Amino acid sequence: MSETVLTVEDLSVKLPKGADRTHALGGVSLSIAADEIVCVVGESGSGKSVMANAVMRLLPPEVAIDGGRVLFEGKDLASASNAEMRKVRGAGIAMIFQEPMTALNPLRTIGDQIGEMFEIHTELSKKDIKARVLALLQDVRIPDPTQAARAYPHELSGGQRQRAMIAMALALDPRLLIADEPTTALDVTTQAQILKLIRELQSRRKTAVLFITHDFGVVAEIADRVVVMQHGKVVEQGPVQDVLHAPQHPYTQQLIAAVPPLTAPPPRKLNDDHILTLANVSKTYRNGGFLGRGARVTHAVKSVSLNLPRGATLGIVGESGSGKSTLARCIVRLIDPDGGSIVLEGKDWATMPREEVRRETKHVQMVFQDPFASLNPRHKAGDLVAQGPIVHGVPRAQAWAEAKELFRLVGLDPSAMDRLPHEFSGGQRQRIGLARALALKPDVLVADEAVSALDVSVQAQVLTMLHELRERLGLSIVFITHDLRVAAQICDLVAVMKDGEVVEHGLAGEVFGKPQHPYTQALLASIPGGDFTRKKEPIMA
Repeated sequence: MSETVLTVEDLSVKLPKGADRTHALGGVSLSIAADEIVCVVGESGSGKSVMANAVMRLLPPEVAIDGGRVLFEGKDLASASNAEMRKVRGAGIAMIFQEPMTALNPLRTIGDQIGEMFEIHTELSKKDIKARVLALLQDVRIPDPTQAARAYPHELSGGQRQRAMIAMALALDPRLLIADEPTTALDVTTQAQILKLIRELQSRRKTAVLFITHDFGVVAEIADRVVVMQHGKVVEQGPVQDVLHAPQHPYTQQLIAAVPPLTAPPPRKLNDDHILTLANVSKTYRNGGFLGRGARVTHAVKSVSLNLPRGATLGIVGESGSGKSTLARCIVRLIDPDGGSIVLEGKDWATMPREEVRRETKHVQMVFQDPFASLNPRHKAGDLVAQGPIVHGVPRAQAWAEAKELFRLVGLDPSAMDRLPHEFSGGQRQRIGLARALALKPDVLVADEAVSALDVSVQAQVLTMLHELRERLGLSIVFITHDLRVAAQICDLVAVMKDGEVVEHGLAGEVFGKPQHPYTQALLASIPGGDFTRKKEPIMA
């Protein structure tokens, strides 16, 4: 048996007055051994991140540990002083945060920020620190470590920033590494690389890893043991094979059942009538440098031609930078394409004057990836949904009455219409965004990564709801995602984009069952955990 590195015993964390419950954590117990990866899973609000922050003693002042012990190297961190914790953080326990852009200082280079770990905790010279920084960047497989060390965070891609965070966390060879959702926002190929990297580094350094996630594919890929949390309590824990394939607790069973399988359901009969036709749509971005120097030309979309049958769902998949979102914004004319045609109900939106686009916008509506950023924080939820029809001439009383019906339709209580966006959960905000888009009774709905940030159970609810709305309202949907499991379940047709081009398209079952293009094959091979749900029935037939 490997030596136990961390033991959490009956840990409780009290929330301030007015919170939705008295405790964020109630009697949490778990342990992690050296050379072991323990995955903590659960939905948002289950207490996963609070538990990690309690171990690191990074809780806000109004949230306090009020019971239990956190034993690390014989010391109880729950009662340690701030000075003692400063010695533990970085050197003993290191943390990789979910969003590196908020965790990294935008005003300092990557090399400086990693080097700071050595400046604070060691007596190394500047020359030795620089050598260590480059060695770490090489360890985490960042291309051109010298250039990366001189770069600022915004100059690196999302995957490279996450690698830099891992390098910083590993700088002092900590005994315990806490990774808080480090791959949630990444593409499947980048995600696969980061998971492989963490596993390799952990195995080589014999580090204990506490990996927090809500993605069961990640659990299947990387975990030795699994701890399942719900409402601040541990409801199940055990070896990964036992928890994934023979879950005992109803909550664990519910979470695993909500994971979409990779196998597409049997194809539906599609309409011969195409409601939307894209022909040779192109979009190029040009960033001009000083006097033409350093100018950059990015061909975001290159001659894309696709058809959307009436009442069908067309999925557009690919990595970040493949051109998916640019194509979506061209379809709804948030940006103007450079060439080609976008024919919706006989009208070419690509060449339509702006005044006419504003009049015709009710025919095509968009649901955005981040509902919090796309909803006005100063307006009540009901006003946000009723706003579109009112602008298009519907009397306020009628628009408000229709908004109430839309709230019911998307599974929200109409009594919540007077609340502001921040008073809703992420899944509820996404439903408000969907209700707002449906308020104008569009013919085509464009959903841009509409479920990518949601927990699996909420994601399953939103997907089922979209499926039902498509059947009930006769909606035609363009569904943009980098989650191939989701695309397999909700899409009739799938187009795979790479570097602005469609490299493969066809029926979802054929694209996922028998991929022809090497890029599609690489995407499917990179999905964490593969199709560990293959014994299950698809969630939508």
